[in-house]
Amino acid sequence: MNDDEQRDPIERLRAADPAAGLEPRDGFADEVVARAATDTSTTGVATATDLGTERARRRPGWLQVAAVAASLVVVGAAGYGIGSATGSSTTVADGAAPPISLQSGADAGVGEQGMVEPSTGDLKTFGTGASGLISPSGGGRNQFSASGLSTSEGTAVAYGFDARAASVADTIAALAAALGVEGTPELAYGSWTVGPQDGTGPAVGVSLDGTLGFWYSDPRVNPWHCVKVDEPCEPTGTPPDEDAAIDALRSLLASTGRDPAGYEFTSETWEGAVTRSAQAWPVVDGQRIDQAWSVELSNDGMFTASGALAELVPLGDYPVVSEQEAFERLSDPRFGAQVTTWPIALRDAPVSTTDEWVPPTEPPAAPTSGAAVSWPVNDVEIVEARLGLASQWQPDGSVLVVPAYEFTDADGGTWSVIAVAESKLDFAVG
Repeated sequence: MNDDEQRDPIERLRAADPAAGLEPRDGFADEVVARAATDTSTTGVATATDLGTERARRRPGWLQVAAVAASLVVVGAAGYGIGSATGSSTTVADGAAPPISLQSGADAGVGEQGMVEPSTGDLKTFGTGASGLISPSGGGRNQFSASGLSTSEGTAVAYGFDARAASVADTIAALAAALGVEGTPELAYGSWTVGPQDGTGPAVGVSLDGTLGFWYSDPRVNPWHCVKVDEPCEPTGTPPDEDAAIDALRSLLASTGRDPAGYEFTSETWEGAVTRSAQAWPVVDGQRIDQAWSVELSNDGMFTASGALAELVPLGDYPVVSEQEAFERLSDPRFGAQVTTWPIALRDAPVSTTDEWVPPTEPPAAPTSGAAVSWPVNDVEIVEARLGLASQWQPDGSVLVVPAYEFTDADGGTWSVIAVAESKLDFAVG
């Protein structure tokens, strides 16, 4: 790997920012935040159960969180004192089915001559021989085939994130205490905040979105935080081990009143890295949900964390279409088949780092009379179907977790479509 490829992805992203170094005009940030916080609520697509009872039932648990917040104690060198509330779940994600997403993996960036590999962020490029693969993401140019799919319809439970129930000062204060952030929660400009917001110390922010998503950062132990902004940081050392990262995340979950046994854990780092990340995937009905908690550690401690503070609540049974009808949705432009895992041929394609672009010396020749119009179509053979759950963001910002199908093709790629019957879908433009 060259030096650029070994850099932290966040550092690379910042380096590519065309606005780096620019200062906004006075009041610009406040205006943007105020617009983002504007209420755009509309009627949801499904009749949800009244959440009042659920909120009343769960809220006392949050009021007791302060009693266990001290179970997450940074003791140095990425070591964590883990209290008895951390649970006894395994640290390896090997039991639940993988999450299903209704967001296309192609949204990560398919270009005219390349794509971004979702799992690594690396750009993979292809020659003209792979031109039929430059748009594999659904919505046309794909011809699907399958056999033996079930025609049986049914029902499945849907869920929703109850963000409003958790959006109280006690919840935010308990999270801040678990992370060692001092201060009183303040609600302004569409988010809760605790701690300094100028990058001078550990801080927490909680967005008023449909999952009540939070972020935490501690610049004191961030190896890429430069004391002098005009000088590059060159972090050294080795990343913490997998157990340290996962144990830190398990402790954080327990310290915020959650049972780590209800999550599956993964951890990863990369060659040349000095940090390690860990993810906690909530497991519902035997499947991971695509809203994970995440932390990143250096050997000095945890310097970032994020997750969804809102709890999932059941919304009752929804009618579900059959495998065959869901398969037919792959070719229906109303549903827009989403490729969520690239086929093996694309995932294993080598990264083009040696082939140099040769500038042309003349334009292409003029098309000849009667030339065929190039319109590449990918043949996609579906070989397996799985019914699971996927997040769906509503026009008003709330988040449902609804039945969805994941189809696996003969090349190992996966495609997803919503499984909810049309009687429970609102096709009106939000």
